[in-house]
This record gives sequence, structure tokens and C-alpha cells, in this order.
Amino acid sequence: MPIIKSAKKAARQAEKRRNNNQATKKVIRNALKDFHNKPSAEKMAIVQSEYDKAVKKGLIKKNTASRRKANLVKWAKEHGVKIGGEKKAVQAKTTATKTAPAKKPVAEKKAATEKKPVAKKTAAKKTTAKKATEK
Repeated sequence: MPIIKSAKKAARQAEKRRNNNQATKKVIRNALKDFHNKPSAEKMAIVQSEYDKAVKKGLIKKNTASRRKANLVKWAKEHGVKIGGEKKAVQAKTTATKTAPAKKPVAEKKAATEKKPVAKKTAAKKTTAKKATEK
């Protein structure tokens, strides 16, 4: 059991990370089992997505995920899963849910430009005050 305060905190953080990693791995395993039981292109896309999320979180390395996804596709082809059409449908769903970033109104931009000359005037006063004291 850690005695030092920082060691206690490190132990708490390690436990949280371990739990999060185990949960992510469990999601991957369950998705993979579901795919192996009833193979379909949609389920394969879900498993691939879970691998990508694990890479993003730093749980597994990029090449490991790539290798596993390649083996997944190989297995799917052996078991007669059609791959082409479903992947596009999944991509269409994800792009439809994404929204474009909102643009700032013009009034906010004008307000920001009005503040800048005020700051310059205060800087100009300081330089004139220094010149006056030097003379």
C-alpha cells in the first residue's frame, strides 16, 4: 500500500485507467463474438470502428489494429460476407450526423477590432511618459 500522497494518487489513476482499458477490450471482444456468430458487413464495420477507437485511446498500436482488421476482412470473405455496399452506407450515416462548424456573427468581429486601438493608445501613453521623464 502506498504511503506517499503522490503514490496514492498514482495508484488511483492506474486503477481507473485499468478499468477503462478492460471495458474497451470487453466491448471489442463482444463485438467480435457477435460478428463471428452472425457475420455481416455492418457488424464487421462495428468491430473495425471499435479497433479504431482503441487506437485513438492508445490501448493498442496502429499496426496491431490494422493487422486485426485485415484478418477480420479475410475471415469475412471466407465466410461469404459481401463487403462493398454496407461500408458506404455506414459512412453515409456518420457523415450525415456531422455538422459544419458555426460561423461567428459579423458584430462580434467588429467588437473585437474596436478593442485593439484602445490597447495601442495605452501603450502609446507609456512611451510618451518615458520620453518626458528622460528629457
